[in-house]
Amino acid sequence: MKKNIPLALLAAALLSMAGCNPAENVSEPTASSHEAAAKALDIRDAPQGRLPQGTTPLAYRLDLLLDPRKDTFSGKVEIDIQLESTANHIWLHGKNLAVSKVYAQLDDGRQIAGQYREVLDSGVAAIEFAEPIAAGTFALYIDYSTAFDRNLAGLFKVEEQGDAYALAKSESIQARKYLPGFDEPGLKAPFSINLTVPKGYAAISNGPELKREPAGEGMERVSFATTPPMSTYLLSLSVGPFDQVARAAIPPSKYRKEPIPLRGFARKGRGEDMNYILDITPKMVETFETQLQRPYPFKKLDIIAAPQWPSGATELSAAITYREQRILVGDNPAPGTRLALVEVHAHEIAHMWFGNQVTPPWWDDLWLKEGFATWGEALALTIMEPEEGHDLNAATYAIGAMQLDALASTRAIREPVTDNNNIRNAYDSITYSKSLGVIHMVDSYFGAENFRPALGRYLETFSDGVADSPPFYKVIGQETNTPELTETFRSFVEQKGVPQLDLFVDCAADGQATLQVQQSRYKPLGSPIADAGDKWSIPFCFSTDNGVQQCQILSAKRETLDIPAETCPNWVMPNVQGSGYYRWNLPQAQWLVLIEHFADFSSTEQLSIIDSAFSAFESGNLTAKPLLEVIRQSATTDKRQVITMPLRYLKKYRDNYLDEAQRSAFLNFIQNLYLPILNNSANSSDSDQQILHSDLLSFMGLVAEDPDAREQLREMAVAFTGYNRTRDKKALSSDLYSAALSVAVQDAGEEFLTHLIKVRTELDDPRFENASASAIGASNNPKQMETIQALVLSDDMGPRESFGLIQYALTQPRVQEQHWQWLQHNFSKVVNKIPAQIRRHTPALASAFCDKQHLQELQQLFILRGELTPGYQRSLAQTEERIQLCMALEKKGKSLLGALPQAVKIAVKL
Repeated sequence: MKKNIPLALLAAALLSMAGCNPAENVSEPTASSHEAAAKALDIRDAPQGRLPQGTTPLAYRLDLLLDPRKDTFSGKVEIDIQLESTANHIWLHGKNLAVSKVYAQLDDGRQIAGQYREVLDSGVAAIEFAEPIAAGTFALYIDYSTAFDRNLAGLFKVEEQGDAYALAKSESIQARKYLPGFDEPGLKAPFSINLTVPKGYAAISNGPELKREPAGEGMERVSFATTPPMSTYLLSLSVGPFDQVARAAIPPSKYRKEPIPLRGFARKGRGEDMNYILDITPKMVETFETQLQRPYPFKKLDIIAAPQWPSGATELSAAITYREQRILVGDNPAPGTRLALVEVHAHEIAHMWFGNQVTPPWWDDLWLKEGFATWGEALALTIMEPEEGHDLNAATYAIGAMQLDALASTRAIREPVTDNNNIRNAYDSITYSKSLGVIHMVDSYFGAENFRPALGRYLETFSDGVADSPPFYKVIGQETNTPELTETFRSFVEQKGVPQLDLFVDCAADGQATLQVQQSRYKPLGSPIADAGDKWSIPFCFSTDNGVQQCQILSAKRETLDIPAETCPNWVMPNVQGSGYYRWNLPQAQWLVLIEHFADFSSTEQLSIIDSAFSAFESGNLTAKPLLEVIRQSATTDKRQVITMPLRYLKKYRDNYLDEAQRSAFLNFIQNLYLPILNNSANSSDSDQQILHSDLLSFMGLVAEDPDAREQLREMAVAFTGYNRTRDKKALSSDLYSAALSVAVQDAGEEFLTHLIKVRTELDDPRFENASASAIGASNNPKQMETIQALVLSDDMGPRESFGLIQYALTQPRVQEQHWQWLQHNFSKVVNKIPAQIRRHTPALASAFCDKQHLQELQQLFILRGELTPGYQRSLAQTEERIQLCMALEKKGKSLLGALPQAVKIAVKL
């Protein structure tokens, strides 16, 4: 146990270390100072989560020497601090920093020496002062240096095509790896930044560049304008020989008087590939300004294509940074690639208001930025491209979140985060897509004309500041004068799980009909969820075949709703427009009637029917026959999202429950459903049909193992990569990279793998690089395992690509066990290779298993090695539960596959 050091000895030692004379310019401590300093720093008091209140940063002045050609960097930071009470130490953040000098500059001119000490592995540090500092303001000065990270965290260095680049990935708590400071979202302060960089290199930060000055041999000093108050996780620092693509400024708008300078940055030689994203940006900014009735909140907008980046994109204020394969798409991107680009760009632009202008003070309210940015995607894109089905895409994302939300081990949208190691666990589909579903439900039910202006007032009220959920509820409630809206938000945001509505139409002899509704928490077969009396305040709308449409808030466990009609309805649709975030179930006879009228419902309602049918089947409340009919009906529609929604379920049942005797029936069923659609969508000029064709061709080749589809995909990959022939760069769309390359690795012969590994080093195509890594993991040849596993850990593969390769490899039945054993034996090497940001997800690598033995092996692995992946506990609990649910569903899964022969006969007969 570490002993406390007497304060007098500590002060003398610190003053000596700092090179200060204790007799110079140091006033006598007061009695109150002595009292405040009576307790010396005890590292056992180090905060595991939020820093103690009372120490607030007021402004940062950061001056760094950044040369990406070197392995280290150095600099100094000055932080103006408000101290509420006298203290002899303060807590802050810093990780792996070599601090050479620390002192406090008081308002009276005195300097108090300090000692910097990193205390927790999560990056909590302390500064102990030679004497107590009285309440008030002071400036903290820190000189330091450290190495560039090589694992895509903090201020990291990457090398591409012989050039070196440095970029800062600050979110969520990575800024502490390159900046000693207060690394919490709620501790916002202005930043004044100077960077000394190699002459001629681009230097990008959050503020506009003000000037460049010579700074010694081959270097120059770049100064940036002071930013508005900003969280450290939004800090942008990028330096390198980037191509800079300047565009005309975004013109003033109804809500903004000044133009917005717009620039794009890509690594050397790739600047022209920024054209598409730069072209769509002005309209996107204008759309958000109009919908929120608030101006873009910054003085410029830079868009940066990072050579490597641990996530898809990050909303660094006025300097949005993307993994380059997301946005370097050229002038005519493939439809799926284009869709991914516009969605991620709309999300990040939305963040300029949600998260950047108004920031949650702590990570438990992450939904106020990520949920609203996800909702903002469809909001803006539906206005910009009304015929492109962005509303349907948003509906599928919300429904997808229900898969995670149906687990006992899920979390609420808003849930306390008390440990720094658990912060990244809040970045999941609950925060993003469930929040999207809830916000969309509120917007639809209470009306955009009421809800969106209230959002604008919320942004205005807390501009440049912070706000958590209670102030948000208060402002929204006051502006709309609708208490029910606030209660709906609370019940969905602060309670985990998917609401389940069990409905029954009851018709009296006189024809008067009622709808009996009971709400509970949805749970599938085998779920450990206990009945705890959960209930929500649910905006509920239903319709009937005799023209009734009725809406009300369901707030009781059981309710009886009158159906105002002269005759008893034949069917009830329990989720009008599919806008409700809930699942529903009917008696089987009423299900059958509803399914007969599947074609009569809107596309979003059809998505709700598909999801609720599968969820009813997996909870034991629906048999195989009506579910197969829902699948068949979905294939008769003209909307891509409806057609493809059952595909992930079919893949799950095939992977876990299909035996050899059923393979022929499975293939016949799939072919009868999807081959006509596949053929009709071939060579279409419609972008959505092109995406549909790619999705179905991939499914037919990889899941259904259709010989014709596999041959087509293999030939595309062989021609595109130039395997034993001249390369045809037009032979393969980027939307099919992953599927075609995977099939070729499996079917084109053993030497194709060697060829693909070589081609990866020759093609400068970031999307190909990412997809080919997964394709390499698709190998099912045991002889190739050693080559693949060595590649995973080598410098020839990027950290993120290595994780994707392992993930894909563990889904290949023929070599799954070999990869699993290798992963267990090389776990520490794998953890060191993959990005720090996603290490907590390593338990999910075992998600493809569906048996008790591998479940136990997974549990044992993390008992022994879990300390290598801080924050793994939630991912482990969810993976354990998924494996258990997979085992519990075996009987139902086999029953569905067993019904396929009869379903195929019926289809052929029809």
